[in-house]
Amino acid sequence: MLTAASATTGLILSAGMTFAQTTPAASPPAQAKNAGYYRFRVGDISVTVLSDGLIGGPPRVYASDAPEAELQEVLRHAFLPTDRMTLNLNTLLVETNGRRTLLEAGAGQTMGPQGGRIFQNLAAIGLRPEDIDVVVVSHTHPDHVGNLRTADGGKAFPRAAVFAPRADWDFFVRNDPDLSYMPVPEDFRRNFAAAIKRSVEPVTTGIELYEAGAEIVPGLTTLPALGHTPGMANFLVHSGNDQLLLTADLAYHPIVNVDRPWLPGPDRDKDTALTSRQRIFDMAAADRLLVLGFHYPFPGLGRMLKTDAGYAWVPVNWQF
Repeated sequence: MLTAASATTGLILSAGMTFAQTTPAASPPAQAKNAGYYRFRVGDISVTVLSDGLIGGPPRVYASDAPEAELQEVLRHAFLPTDRMTLNLNTLLVETNGRRTLLEAGAGQTMGPQGGRIFQNLAAIGLRPEDIDVVVVSHTHPDHVGNLRTADGGKAFPRAAVFAPRADWDFFVRNDPDLSYMPVPEDFRRNFAAAIKRSVEPVTTGIELYEAGAEIVPGLTTLPALGHTPGMANFLVHSGNDQLLLTADLAYHPIVNVDRPWLPGPDRDKDTALTSRQRIFDMAAADRLLVLGFHYPFPGLGRMLKTDAGYAWVPVNWQF
């Protein structure tokens, strides 16, 4: 059973998962000295992975059907803690034809104090929030929309057109969503839903709603990846023969959702999510696509290998 206790930063689960009740700060405290950005190219397109920091929680949340003893052994074998799984927040900046598009806004501090680093990482590559032209989110969970709002309630990316999946907007923003499927305490679910509405308030007027399958900007195609949420999309960045696939929350960590077939607890429709995961992972493996996992260890890049048991995650070599 998950237990919860109140703290100044928000709801804290016993294994370290946090859910902040404050709005994200535009200037998060400086912490790590290591690089929080990673640049490379997709054909003629310049792309940069920008870290928004970290979130995390009990491993059971992300591997809902794993036998407990096997889950513990897998984590130990991977030299990971058995009581807490740390997840990265890997957003992607796409620069092409004089336009800067940010894929995923990141969490800010809506889900704990270690998020919200995207702004300092933008500054590290010489950019400001005002330099972003377009923001596209795969779905409207707080860790993907949290940075849309500044601490004082304004637009964090003041010039940007913001795109979100229509089905997610209808479910999470226009209504009071039923989150009873989420394997977390009721207080966490309430704060989760409230954080979504709070985060998107500044962009509600003028929001651009899309159906997965649309090309948002040249070189960026959205792919249906339903199940985790009603409208979640994946992204395909393409230029010439080069392609980069962003898999959003099809999987949380390769150790438990790729190398093992365990089902993420936050998937709203687990059967549909599993079908989407298999379809897109099969495509990635067959086409040998470069893949970016939103929550994978930074910079989150690698490839899917098809195996007899399912799939294996193969991280790419670091490019200097």
